[in-house]
Amino acid sequence: MFEIGGRKRWYNLMELYKVFTIEAAHLLPNLPDNHKCKRLHGHSFRIEVHVTGPVDEHLGWVMDFADIGTHIKPVFETLDHRFLNDINGLENPTSENLARWIWQKLKPQLAELSSIVVGETCTSGCIYRGEGNR
Repeated sequence: MFEIGGRKRWYNLMELYKVFTIEAAHLLPNLPDNHKCKRLHGHSFRIEVHVTGPVDEHLGWVMDFADIGTHIKPVFETLDHRFLNDINGLENPTSENLARWIWQKLKPQLAELSSIVVGETCTSGCIYRGEGNR
């Protein structure tokens, strides 16, 4: 239930997402020496930022997609065409750690954030919904 205009009403929640892609290199330092991901390699990461909220009756949307993009921009600039291991907090840049790192950067400014999806390859990725959410 949400209060809008002093009236409490039930609203269906909508989930929006914005996709951005980064090109980045990494290696996973905690793996055995013979594991292929211990070696330096790169990915075209596909990252989805999901927000959830009620649809504004007047505007007809949860949020402007451009506003989501504005929040993503500094994260994109920090990650794109970088060696992820050199970024503070990503010394072990697994997809899981990358998703959590992005969440931590976006959540303080984007209260509606509901999940981060990181696609490491065309067939593999992870979904992070924040601490304590399942």
